[in-house]
Amino acid sequence: MAPPTPLERATNSVLRLVKEESYYHKELAHQETRISKLQTEIAAGKPDLDSNAPYMLKQEQTALEETKAVFGPLRDKISEAVQNLEEQIAITESDGAEGKEEELKKAREAVESGKKVAKQE
Repeated sequence: MAPPTPLERATNSVLRLVKEESYYHKELAHQETRISKLQTEIAAGKPDLDSNAPYMLKQEQTALEETKAVFGPLRDKISEAVQNLEEQIAITESDGAEGKEEELKKAREAVESGKKVAKQE
């Protein structure tokens, strides 16, 4: 098996970062659900809550803030990886793209998905 080309590596890098960003969104939603549930239970004064429920709520809120803090740097990494991929596409096209049409198509799709994610706030 031939080693991956710089274009393939750049494409895979963008795709991996986009996937990572989607995982963080899922984790964020999961944390928000847990916090909401815990707040509701504390407000209702459920008898089965242990005495450290307020502490657990604070810990969950801290984790939520840490997850939110990941998005800015991650989007910067995605933008950087997209820029690198665009350079690799230009290099591949200038060197002659015969036989690399599928690889270029995948790279262009990765650029589009990366740009879409990088624009989100």
